[in-house]
Amino acid sequence: MKSSAAAVLAIAALVCLSCGRSGAIVVGSKNFTEQEVLGEIAAQQIEARLHTHVERRFFLGGTLLAHLALKDGQIDLYPEYTGTALSSVLKEPLASASDSKAVYDKVASLYKERFHLIWMPPLGFDDTFAMAVRREDAKQLSAQTLSAAVARSWRLGVGYEFLTRPDGLRRLNSTYRLRWNGLPKTMDLGLLYRALNQHQIDMAAANSTDGLLTSNVYAVLKDDRRAFPPYQACFVVREDILRRAPGLRAALDELSGSLDEATMRQLNRRVDIDHVPVVRVAADFLAQMRRGREKK
Repeated sequence: MKSSAAAVLAIAALVCLSCGRSGAIVVGSKNFTEQEVLGEIAAQQIEARLHTHVERRFFLGGTLLAHLALKDGQIDLYPEYTGTALSSVLKEPLASASDSKAVYDKVASLYKERFHLIWMPPLGFDDTFAMAVRREDAKQLSAQTLSAAVARSWRLGVGYEFLTRPDGLRRLNSTYRLRWNGLPKTMDLGLLYRALNQHQIDMAAANSTDGLLTSNVYAVLKDDRRAFPPYQACFVVREDILRRAPGLRAALDELSGSLDEATMRQLNRRVDIDHVPVVRVAADFLAQMRRGREKK
């Protein structure tokens, strides 16, 4: 029922999007901080390099809605992750999905073949699922790994996608056989850390680039058996817009390799914890990136 309702809402949202499609390049994003930051970085980069207005359509929803919006031409590009595309969009098996380059090449090839969508080169970081716990709980384990976490039971908190995706809870359970204390508690991703702080849960299915992970209050248990595939962040772009907008590919190529995991985590922290506007965070990052390249 939840899946059907989500699909109906996604289709309805796409109908609304189609009513207002302008002639500008349209950058989209999913509905969490990192996506908005990356979307704004792309938008400002395009505006600076192509001297054209860029329309922002951020917080579209989850993977399904963002992909449909891109495929159907309601947006021209948005940030996506290779492992997410492999499992949630392409429905490809995850058994041998451990090599980052192989996963990127497969996703890029199938997206172009099936959807006429182009994967730009990776931005430089991997935003994988991060099983976060309170640091005092991690210290009680023999090692800060998911394999060692079988020593006790856990109350788990998750976002809806982690609960339903093949690379989420099902993959975690089949790889580690962790012991759960009750059913997983599903909540908005922004509430996971609050739930940990308030001892409502003991483990959260977070993201490795979350700004709150800069705090020493939390620890991430290492995925030592590599349950999760690579999740390299890239911009996915409509093939037709690359033809219609000279210079767009080159502008986006400049962002490739510009972000490592620590940098992305700090950008997220500035928004979520320091409450700096996303527009300012993106502008500061781009200015720093350009200064760094001028020095080389």
